[in-house]
Amino acid sequence: WPSIYVSIDVIVNQETPPHLDKVSAPSLLDLLVSLGTHDAQFHIPDLGSIFGYQPGTMIYLAGKLLCHSVPKWEDGERIALA
Repeated sequence: WPSIYVSIDVIVNQETPPHLDKVSAPSLLDLLVSLGTHDAQFHIPDLGSIFGYQPGTMIYLAGKLLCHSVPKWEDGERIALA
């Protein structure tokens, strides 16, 4: 199907260590979608922020400019589209 995104990553039950997105354009936002049954949190240390990242959450982020991560969560299955 047509998409404005260059790629789509599917992440299943993996912690995401703090990182910057290498492929993203600095002038564009990345879309992150949280699915599953988990209770994870989304960290943006550059802003000193922690957000709830429950299933159904969508985050637009300048991933090439802002360091971000999803640390280990307690319960459930996590699927993320990034």
